Amino acid sequence: MNPAPYPKVGIRPAIDGRLGGVRESLEERTMQQARAVAELIARELRYPDGSPVESVISDSCIGGVKEAAACADKFRRENVGVSLTVTPCWCYGSETMDMDPHLPKAVWGFNGTERPGAVYLAAVLAGHAQKGLPAFGIYGQDVQAATDTEIPDDVRGKLLDFIRCGLAVALMRGKSYLSMGGTSMGIAGSVVDPAMWEKWLGMRVEAVDMSEFAGRMRKGWYDQEEYAKALAWVKANCPEGKDYNSPETTRSREQIDSEWEDSVKMALIARDLMAGNPKLAAMGLGEQAQGHNAIAAGFQGQRQWTDHFPNGDFMEAILNSSFDWNGKRAPYILATENDALNGAGMLFGSLLTHTAQIFADLRTYWSGAAIERASGKSFSHPLVADGILHLINSGPAALDGTGQQEVDGVPAMKPFWDISEAEVEKCLKATTWHPSITEYFPGGGLSTRFRTRGGMPATMIRLNLVDGLGPALQIAEGHTIDLPEDVHDALDQRTNPTWPTTWFAPILTGKGAFRSAYEVMNHWGANHCVMSHGHIGHLYITLAAMLRIPVYMHNVSEERVFRPAAWRAFGTADLEGADFRACANYGPLYGRA
Repeated sequence: MNPAPYPKVGIRPAIDGRLGGVRESLEERTMQQARAVAELIARELRYPDGSPVESVISDSCIGGVKEAAACADKFRRENVGVSLTVTPCWCYGSETMDMDPHLPKAVWGFNGTERPGAVYLAAVLAGHAQKGLPAFGIYGQDVQAATDTEIPDDVRGKLLDFIRCGLAVALMRGKSYLSMGGTSMGIAGSVVDPAMWEKWLGMRVEAVDMSEFAGRMRKGWYDQEEYAKALAWVKANCPEGKDYNSPETTRSREQIDSEWEDSVKMALIARDLMAGNPKLAAMGLGEQAQGHNAIAAGFQGQRQWTDHFPNGDFMEAILNSSFDWNGKRAPYILATENDALNGAGMLFGSLLTHTAQIFADLRTYWSGAAIERASGKSFSHPLVADGILHLINSGPAALDGTGQQEVDGVPAMKPFWDISEAEVEKCLKATTWHPSITEYFPGGGLSTRFRTRGGMPATMIRLNLVDGLGPALQIAEGHTIDLPEDVHDALDQRTNPTWPTTWFAPILTGKGAFRSAYEVMNHWGANHCVMSHGHIGHLYITLAAMLRIPVYMHNVSEERVFRPAAWRAFGTADLEGADFRACANYGPLYGRA
């Protein structure tokens, strides 16, 4: 289906409105500042398909309310999803400000002494706070000359971080989460709460029964040509590994082959349910061709499906990856066990980085002493203090999670347009596919197995839903860890050996939940987590503030935290408490519309 146009960044050049010499002297300089930001955005930022982010600049500088209104009209016509006001000078605060309650907004006031851009910044941020329209303030640390057109590094960083997060907000709005099935094994995260998606994320929840898969598989309601192509690709690129079933529970070769076929069909059907497929319209299936406009989805699987049909492991692993039989492409976000809260976390990470996300169980904390008892070997690592966390998925994880992609020689997960064909091949070769354990999955299926390469900077998050509070976010930056082969095997073989493993060491601060890796595990709010590439905790914090979701556990240093200016009014000594008070005061982004 043809995607809707992506939201754009709206740039508002604000100016001192006094004609007769003042405004005239500032017109070109103000517009130049707006153009410089637009050029920065186009050069540095991308949409999920890899195309440059587009900006819309107001037709004129904004010196008063009439020009502000004209700019707002243009932004509505041009599908603007993020608002950025820039100025080198004093302007009339409440007359020039952006009043749209749903657009993430920031103001960059130029730090120069010739004209008081910083004074306007303070005045307009006060207006935003007084009117209940939180805005981010951007102000360079060093004074610049009025003629200096360079964007300082500190300003550049805040501009790009704000826009990354603002676009994530805009890209979610109006989309769907598709619940394929219902609650899996009583897991609270898969009790999908429409109010959370609607009020905090601006999305809707769509739902289909898993019988839709069975029906489409039986009737052949998928692209038969693509199915043949996909199955051939799987046979050539998805090597089978050891069958860990007992002789009594081992399934026949014929049965395994049938499970492969059904697994490929399930992947095609899940994608079609999410995004639609014009090939279905050509088959006379016009309604099915539309899909559900889903930017994220979840598959219940256990147990009502997996007792009778192949599990969703292949479907979830390949859709969450950055490549398949059609080549490299943006990942589809598909949560195991229909854990919609983890699905939301995966969606956040994907929109912020345009990379694949690892869905995992936060299975075990391993202390150094426990590792030595289990393996017979002492273990030390420069990035590990008291122990490590075992991230393992009772299902799939994106194949990007093998860590076979690299940035400057360091293991990474990259946007699909930066991944080489050689890296795709490495990810595939690092993954084996094993007949699922029959006791777990009587209906069969193939499970992924890989081990994430150590040394990757990574961020682990979890979105939790708390009665009376709403959604709240946890963040832990750290690194993936390599264990010696024999130590890894001793630990990994203690649980299901057909699942992918990531060893993770959080960065410890010596305070609160980050006194130790044990305390990180002890403070985690659910059985699942999401892992993203890079130390991007600061982006999650900014995004959460835009959505009015408090963050109650993180190890991001204070100087990297970037929230709306109004948050300071709720406290400066206890930033975590101030975040909770601000989010409670303003309420969910779309909840009071």
